[in-house]
Amino acid sequence: MLGNQDSEPAKRTSLHGHWSSRMAFILAVTGSAVGLGNIWKFPYIAGQNGGGAFVLVYLFCVVLIGMPVMMSEILIGRRGRRNPIATMALLGREEGSSRHWQWVGGMGVLAGILILSYYSVIGGWTLAYIVKSAAGVFAGAEAEGVGAQFSAFIGDWRLVTLCHMLFMGLTTFVVARGVQRGLEQAVRFMVPALLLMMLVLLGYSLTSGNFSEGLAFLFTPDFSKLTWDSVLIAMGQAFFTLSIAMGAIMAYGAYLPEETSIIVASGAVVVADTMIAILAGLIIFPLVFANQLDPAEGPGLVFHTLPLALGQMPGGAFFSTVFFVLLSFAAWTSAIGLMEPAVAWLVEHLNRTRAQAAVITGLSIWAIGLGSVLSFNVLADFTIYRGTIFDNIEYVTSNIMLPLGGVLIAVFAGWIMCRNSTAEELGGSGSIYKLWRVLVRYVAPIGIMFVFLKAIGLLPELS
Repeated sequence: MLGNQDSEPAKRTSLHGHWSSRMAFILAVTGSAVGLGNIWKFPYIAGQNGGGAFVLVYLFCVVLIGMPVMMSEILIGRRGRRNPIATMALLGREEGSSRHWQWVGGMGVLAGILILSYYSVIGGWTLAYIVKSAAGVFAGAEAEGVGAQFSAFIGDWRLVTLCHMLFMGLTTFVVARGVQRGLEQAVRFMVPALLLMMLVLLGYSLTSGNFSEGLAFLFTPDFSKLTWDSVLIAMGQAFFTLSIAMGAIMAYGAYLPEETSIIVASGAVVVADTMIAILAGLIIFPLVFANQLDPAEGPGLVFHTLPLALGQMPGGAFFSTVFFVLLSFAAWTSAIGLMEPAVAWLVEHLNRTRAQAAVITGLSIWAIGLGSVLSFNVLADFTIYRGTIFDNIEYVTSNIMLPLGGVLIAVFAGWIMCRNSTAEELGGSGSIYKLWRVLVRYVAPIGIMFVFLKAIGLLPELS
C-alpha cells in the first residue's frame, strides 16, 4: 500500500551544507521566486484583468494553490536532503512506492536548465541596458530612437552572445562558491539591495509620475473585466511566480535546518514575492501614464516604454540605470536558483567538485542558450511548431513541464508520502497541517490541471 510506512528514517544531512538561518533561506527562496516576470508581468496582467478584483483573485490562488505546492516541494527537499532526482527516488522507495518518481525530479532539473538557457539571454539584455542607461543613450530620445536601439541590439548576435556569456559567468561564479559562501552571501546582499532600489524608484515615481492614475489602473476593482479566463490567468501567475517545479525550491529545501518552520518560511516568501510584484506596479505605471504611453505593451514595457519614459524626465539617466540594475539583480537571483539543482546532481552523482560542476553546468546552459540568442537575429525566420527556438523552449517549459511537475509534486506529497512523514516536516498535525493536506491533495492538483489544459488548448474559452 502506498504512503503507509510508519518507520521513521534516520536524520539525513546535505552534502552541500545548510543555510545559516531561517532568514537566509527566506532570502534565497524569495530571490529565486522574484524575477523579471514580477517586474512587468504581474502589474500588466493585473491592470488588464480587473485591477483590484484580479489582485484579490491572485492572492486567493497564491494561498490555495501556490503556497501548498511550495510547502510540499520544500518538505520533500528537506526530507530527502539530496538533489531533486535523488530525493524523489529515495523518498519514492522509502514511502513504499517506486524509485521512478526520480523522473519528476529529473523533469524539474531539466526545466530549470532550459528556462535558464533563455532567461540568461534576457538577463544579458538587462546588463547591456545598464551600460546604455549610464551612458545617457535614452536621454531625450524619441520613441523611434528607443525602438531602433533595441532592434539594433538584439540584431547583433555577437554582442547578445557576449552579454549572455557574462550573465552566465556571474551566475556560475556564485553557484560555484557553495551554499553559504556563494548562494547565501549573494542573496543576503542582492535581495535587500533589490528592495532598496525599488524604494528609491518608488520615490521617483511618486514625485515624477502620474501616481494617482497608476494606482487606479493597478488597484481599482473592475469586475466587468474579471472573466473565468482572468481567474485562470491569476491561477497560472500564482503558480509560476513562486518558482514551483523548477527544482530550485526542492534543492533549497534540502539545505533547510530541521528546526526551521516550513509553514512560517513559506508564508514569508509568499508575502515578500507578492509585495515586490505590487511594488513594481506602483513604480512602473505612474511613469507610463505620465508620458501617455501604452501600459499594455507587455515585455516591451521594459526595453521600449520605460527607457523612453525615464529618458524624458529629470534625472532619468540615473534612475534608468538604477532600474536596469534592479532588473539584473532580479534575474541573477532567479538564475542562481535555477542552476543549483543541476550542479547538486553533478556533485552527488558524478563526484565532481562544486566548482567543476558549476562550470560544466554553466557552459552547457550557455551553449543551449545560443539557440535563443539566434532566435532574435540570424535564425529569426527559422520556425517550427510554436515558432522560433526561443518560442518553443519557453512554451514547452512554461506550459507543459512546470504544470505537469507541479501536479506530480502535489500528488507525491499528498498521496504517496504518509501522514507521519509530512506531519513531521510541517511541525505537527493541527488545523494548519490538515488544511494543507486538503489543499495539496484536492484543490492544488485540480487548479493546476485547469491551467495546464487551458495552456495547451484542450480547455475551451470560458466566459
